[in-house]
Amino acid sequence: MRLTEFWERMNRHLGSAYARTWAETQVLSELGGRTVAEALDQGESAKTVWRAVWAHQQLPPSER
Repeated sequence: MRLTEFWERMNRHLGSAYARTWAETQVLSELGGRTVAEALDQGESAKTVWRAVWAHQQLPPSER
């Protein structure tokens, strides 16, 4: 997954005004206690981060 697709999905599910704020403030245990932004900045793949967001948000299987 490309980073652009990741942010498109985030914007679709959280809204473009809130997605980046959520990514910078929400700590996910699925990411080792890091925020989405921290995980991406530290080189975690967009696909891995999306799966963590998907699980945390309890999105439908079709969005995985």
